[in-house]
Amino acid sequence: CRLAKALGCEAVIVDDGWQTTSNERGYAYTGDWQPASEKIPDMRAHVERVHALGLRYILWYSVPFVGVHSAAYSRFQGKFLGENARLGTAILDPRFPDVREYLIGTYATAMREWDLDGFKLDFVDAFEPTPDRQGERGGGRDIDAVPEAADRLLTDVIARLRAIKPDVMVEFRQSYIGPLMRKYGNMFRAGDCPNDAVENRVRTLDVRLLCGNTAAHADMLMWHPEESAESAALQLLNVLFSVPQISVLLDRVPPEHVAMLRFWLGFWREHRDVLLDGQLAPLAPEAMYPVVLARTPEKLVAAVYVDAVVALDAPPPTLLLIVNGTLSERAVLELVTDGGEREVEVRDCRGTVVRTQRMDLTPGLHRIEVPPAGLATLRAVK
Repeated sequence: CRLAKALGCEAVIVDDGWQTTSNERGYAYTGDWQPASEKIPDMRAHVERVHALGLRYILWYSVPFVGVHSAAYSRFQGKFLGENARLGTAILDPRFPDVREYLIGTYATAMREWDLDGFKLDFVDAFEPTPDRQGERGGGRDIDAVPEAADRLLTDVIARLRAIKPDVMVEFRQSYIGPLMRKYGNMFRAGDCPNDAVENRVRTLDVRLLCGNTAAHADMLMWHPEESAESAALQLLNVLFSVPQISVLLDRVPPEHVAMLRFWLGFWREHRDVLLDGQLAPLAPEAMYPVVLARTPEKLVAAVYVDAVVALDAPPPTLLLIVNGTLSERAVLELVTDGGEREVEVRDCRGTVVRTQRMDLTPGLHRIEVPPAGLATLRAVK
């Protein structure tokens, strides 16, 4: 956490596994939501240590799951939408008021007692009855329709949490997000795509295009420690227009990877005004967004993910930033109007300046040598 903070990270998201010592696949130990003492003997003290480093703390919960090894599994017998033997879990029925209150109370108690800052609420899309239970009504249920009950649950969850911490962070995953979900959560994450930079790019941009001003998060970034810094950098560059989540052991990656992260995360923080809040133009969706532009009146970021020409149909602003999201060593601009004289600074993926020059951005094609996963900054000469 200390290394992450030094690189500019602001929050820790603790995923599945904090509630069990089992390394088996599945969710048989969900439902009671107490930390595994062998991993986290004192959750409040653990969160306080993270807070002391200046980081916020977000904790994962699988909302509808009660695993077969949990006390909640016995407690809520007869109040399931169904069971999934493969995952080792039952699915709670939110139409029962005591089920909803159990879940709401679980999160509210955790926030108060452990001083959590947010929740990663997962598997909301699993609230669906199995075929043999489709027609069940009554029997203590106060709502007939499952979608209506899920809406009531999430609405009440957010209201209760915001009453405790108005700035609570709530993350949802891509498989169950859409414009309606913005009333519950304030962070939307790309669907799972571990170690797949291209899929992460496509998914984060898809999320950006529907989520308005809700924060769009990349799926967790990971790579092998023996990869080159340039190859590792592509994981980050492909999600540059979203909030990156770094999921490698920072004390075990080589120094050149840390240098790469320091440079590109610094770039992201410096230019988040255009990367996250600028006018976004992901081009050619049928080709998986090979070129992405983001613009403010003062800046233009052009990220290139294949060997393609960046065509600009208007004069570039004062600051033009070209991100080489490939392992090639060039970027090609095409201008239809004059872009004026520019001071050019080229950096490699670690942020080392490899070249400076001046050039005139006249109408037509311009080839700029940029190292793999590097950056070219073209600033207008005053």
